[in-house]
Amino acid sequence: MPGAHRRKKKDPRLETDLLEIVTPETAGDPMTTRKWVRSSLRRLSQRLADVGHAASAPTVSRLLKKHDYARRVNAKEKEAGSQHPERDTQFQYIEAQKAACAAAGGAIISVDTKKKELIGNFKNAGQAWCQQPEEVNVHDFLTQALGRAAPYGIYDLQRKAGAVYVGVSADTPEFAVTAIAQWWEECGRVVYPHARQLLILADAGGSNGYRPRLWKAQLQSQLSDQFGLTVTVCHYPTGCSKWNPIEHRLFSQISINWAGKPLRTFDTMLGYLRDTTTTTGLKVTARLLDGIYQTGKKVADAVMKTLNVEPHAVCPHWNYTFRPRVDGALAT
Repeated sequence: MPGAHRRKKKDPRLETDLLEIVTPETAGDPMTTRKWVRSSLRRLSQRLADVGHAASAPTVSRLLKKHDYARRVNAKEKEAGSQHPERDTQFQYIEAQKAACAAAGGAIISVDTKKKELIGNFKNAGQAWCQQPEEVNVHDFLTQALGRAAPYGIYDLQRKAGAVYVGVSADTPEFAVTAIAQWWEECGRVVYPHARQLLILADAGGSNGYRPRLWKAQLQSQLSDQFGLTVTVCHYPTGCSKWNPIEHRLFSQISINWAGKPLRTFDTMLGYLRDTTTTTGLKVTARLLDGIYQTGKKVADAVMKTLNVEPHAVCPHWNYTFRPRVDGALAT
């Protein structure tokens, strides 16, 4: 009828543009699909207005919930201590480095070690559909386990593909770099045949933290020198590990896939890893790294002086680049 109220047509680009805005600043729980963003609803509404969309805060909230975003619970997930003064600067710099690496035809990966798992007849957190509950050991004793698995994950941001290298020894910087080097040899240089740059996004602590000397020495020898790669590392600020993309794009999906299912053998664990998929096309490869990696290895000052590493002008403790120490590197 003339004069009747007509509902405004939905802008088909609104949802797409919102996801483009929130993707770079998305954090997530490595055990569930829950995600959240740094910006407030009001701020996101303003940013949408800047690109031509009139979307209220409730509209933004509705669209975020549609894509598994939720309100954050401070009681359980508050970042420890006060925020680092360079926190926002580092987040912005990481996005700039990602854009530059992609424009140069390089590869971009997010890395971290997932929670270690006891292999054997032990309870696995979560619930699974079944006719009868799985019978498992009452206690989780290491002496009754086949071993303790250390799953080191590598998530390829451009291809939405994951790789997990399962260690049977200690989670050390040498193990972490060995996993990355194996990924590059087996997959990275195959899918990025012309790439000469690799950008690694990592947490600020752990085996791939910014402090361990062994991490940096191994990146130089095992990755940059061995394959002729320019390797840039950008660390997420201290206390911000859940903003690392691998947490919600790979680890959360793995946790959901094997929830409530005992990891009785290493082959069982590898099977669940390889079966992890999503409706958006995630594919995961997995293999064992059965070497023994000793803890407590030291790197002498003389060795550190030989590294061809350049700290960046922005947050140099969190951002640095390795270049091969020899011409005509071994990559072919």
